[in-house]
Amino acid sequence: MVAQTIAAAWRSCGYARRSGRLPSFWHSVVIALVLTAVCLPFLYVIWRAGQVGFTRGFDLLWRPRVAQLLFNTVALMVSVTAATVLLGAGAAWCVERTDLPGRQAWAVLFSMPLSIPAFVGSYTWVSISPIFEGYGGAVLILTLATYPLVYLPVSAALRGLDPALEEVSQSLGRNRWQTFWRVVLPQLKPALGAGALLVSLHMLAEFGALALLRYQTFTTAIFEEYELEFSNASAALLAFVLLLLCVPLIVFELRVRGGVRLAKVGKGARRPVTRVPLGRWRWPVLGVFTALMTAALLVPLGTLAYWLTHGTSAGIDWGSLLESTGDSLSLSLAGALCTVLCTVPLVLAAMRYKALFGDWLDRIPYVVHALPGLVIALSLAFFSITYVSWAYQSWLLILVAYVVLYLPLAQASVRAALEQLPTSLEDVGRALGHSPWSVFCKITLPCIAPGVAAGGALVFLQLMKELTATLILAPIGVDTLSMQVWSETNNSAFAAAAPYAAVLILISGIPVHILRKAVYFDAQ
Repeated sequence: MVAQTIAAAWRSCGYARRSGRLPSFWHSVVIALVLTAVCLPFLYVIWRAGQVGFTRGFDLLWRPRVAQLLFNTVALMVSVTAATVLLGAGAAWCVERTDLPGRQAWAVLFSMPLSIPAFVGSYTWVSISPIFEGYGGAVLILTLATYPLVYLPVSAALRGLDPALEEVSQSLGRNRWQTFWRVVLPQLKPALGAGALLVSLHMLAEFGALALLRYQTFTTAIFEEYELEFSNASAALLAFVLLLLCVPLIVFELRVRGGVRLAKVGKGARRPVTRVPLGRWRWPVLGVFTALMTAALLVPLGTLAYWLTHGTSAGIDWGSLLESTGDSLSLSLAGALCTVLCTVPLVLAAMRYKALFGDWLDRIPYVVHALPGLVIALSLAFFSITYVSWAYQSWLLILVAYVVLYLPLAQASVRAALEQLPTSLEDVGRALGHSPWSVFCKITLPCIAPGVAAGGALVFLQLMKELTATLILAPIGVDTLSMQVWSETNNSAFAAAAPYAAVLILISGIPVHILRKAVYFDAQ
């Protein structure tokens, strides 16, 4: 009865502007349950922040420390996002549109830093010298860790563009620069916007790397409030500020994406791309890319290799390593599967049924994505202890936390794939008498399968590196690779942390390979 009420309320909240169809009953139930889980942390933050009271809340926020935290958080977010857009888009353009020597090798190298967790990169740089602590080190290390989130979708978008559009533009008298700004860039906006939004939200919620780099933001301050003072209300107030920072980011991304339509009925014949000659810029570009790969790959991997063989804490506890590897794989695979299963109905409802507030329906998970994993974990722990005590410290609760945390990562990939599928193909299937479920299984799902696989791989990658939510919600006896790295680095046992970090990087390379092969380097 409750499920029927929820589904009826959901179906009555809007109408199908694009296709004239409403979601099915079970489709509506799934969406309602997913959104309920996603909104729990949001409700928790508002409720706990409201307990502070207006007067005390104003006093807490009107402190020099909060102003400094706000400045630090915004400065880091803007700097890293701008740097990742420049690096990611520039690298994608050089690989896909120029005569860069060794383009295939560079394409592989540019995606590899995604397999190195940000807090592992921070640990390797800080273990070299404390000079990398602070704002400068945070911008450098987080840019190196996150620029593939922009590079991969932009590279995919460039591969999917029809070169004939650029040829027509140049035949009308526009040079290459004018063609890029007027023809190519508008079609890259969805990829650029999605990548930049993910990076920005990641900067708002980043904790592990910033704690090691000793750079104070709202996220590290929230952790301190909980750990040192156990002040849930004050920490929730800071988390509420993070939510407010997230809203303009989502509005901006929606405006950047606009109404761009990328779907086409057929791929047509593959046309060769006319490569732009780099000329005298070839060697400077190669120099910049070599320096980038040295900082992003050689330094972390080289430092890790050193700590594997040196230091008073060097040595491998094979039993603990195997157990932590098994725990990480089990949680990450289950979390990725659950996240993908929850993502597809949500994206379909937002794009195919186009209910009222459909764009915001698709963006609600992004708002919660800006919250630190600590806040999400505590909110779910609170609701489970209060209402469903049997779920506390169970696999169910931690999987719900993973879905809430990383739903936007899967959404970005599935949305990009669905944008390439014209609705006319699905309409033809229904006109031939197939049911909506049959059309989904025979037409929609096969066409968006690469995007679903990419979303699952990206979520799996992030779950292997997830730390704060797992620390709080993991069932007793579960100890992941990330938890082991965090525990050892907190004690400055860099050599003891190295084996866990090395295995974490090796396993993370698998989803990076899937991302590169299954979607981003598969011609669309």
